[in-house]
Amino acid sequence: MDKVLAISMGEPAGVGPDLILALYAQRAGLELPNFCVFGNADFLRARAARLGLTLDIVRVGAGEAADAFGTGLPVVDVGGSVADQPGQIAPETARLVIGAIEMAVTATLGGSCRALVTAPIHKGALYHAGFRHPGHTEFLAELCAQGGKPPLPVMMLAHGGLRAVPLTIHVPLRDVPGLLSHELIVQTLRIVAQDLKQRFGIAQPQIAVAGLNPHAGEGGAIGREEVDMIAPAVAQLRAEGIGVEGPLPADTLFYPTHWARYDAVVAMYHDQALIPIKTVAFDEAVNVTLGLPIVRTSPDHGTAFDLAGTGRASAASFLAAIRMADAMTAQP
Repeated sequence: MDKVLAISMGEPAGVGPDLILALYAQRAGLELPNFCVFGNADFLRARAARLGLTLDIVRVGAGEAADAFGTGLPVVDVGGSVADQPGQIAPETARLVIGAIEMAVTATLGGSCRALVTAPIHKGALYHAGFRHPGHTEFLAELCAQGGKPPLPVMMLAHGGLRAVPLTIHVPLRDVPGLLSHELIVQTLRIVAQDLKQRFGIAQPQIAVAGLNPHAGEGGAIGREEVDMIAPAVAQLRAEGIGVEGPLPADTLFYPTHWARYDAVVAMYHDQALIPIKTVAFDEAVNVTLGLPIVRTSPDHGTAFDLAGTGRASAASFLAAIRMADAMTAQP
């Protein structure tokens, strides 16, 4: 396949660059698809030397990366300057990190690259450069806006056939009930169902919806959200022909045998979805953003400053993210 995967370099002080370099060094044994990195070539050379990796790094345009991949790591250089200082946040690198994401999204939207894999960023390091988004996902949605309106991005954590979607993400737990709505549930489930069909090739997806309250509210005895909001939304979706069940008690829904009955589970808040998936696949789960006009995956971990530059960080989740992006965009 001529088109490559785009990988944004992420936070220079974190483990993202380490993992990209390590995976490229092992590309033959891992049978990796061709990819190019959007970042800073000089920095990547310095980090590779620190890690003791002997490899060539080649500056390219996104359209030239496929031909270069076999001889050197293709890097679309964002410019700027960044020192190789693992674990030490440098505010002056924020513009480079943001620029790498912007350029990678543009190349993927424009068709030069077939999917985007993002290395972890550190939002605190980006705020002084004008980053105003709650997270990476929301920034990607704005960059993918069509007609001035960003799509609704939906986070999904996946490991094999186990998939979990949090309806609300990086918000205080006390705010969750007020953020939930009939409309949000319906919109999110439509996106999940559509992308399971189009991106994952599941002809008739079966989706479970968790309740918010213990025991899914016990018919209104432990909260009214299930009766007043979740159940009516599920009924509407079923009437639209979407295979969905719920609200179901979250304390039993994620038991592996039950979970495996569904193609995805939609939970009401961050930890309700992420604790189960990280329990069964801590080092291998993949963060997938649904609802975008491009395929985007990411490793399910952060910058891990304490491991940066040491060569000890596990590349399992990053490898899984690359392979999932490849599978989601492979030609039939």
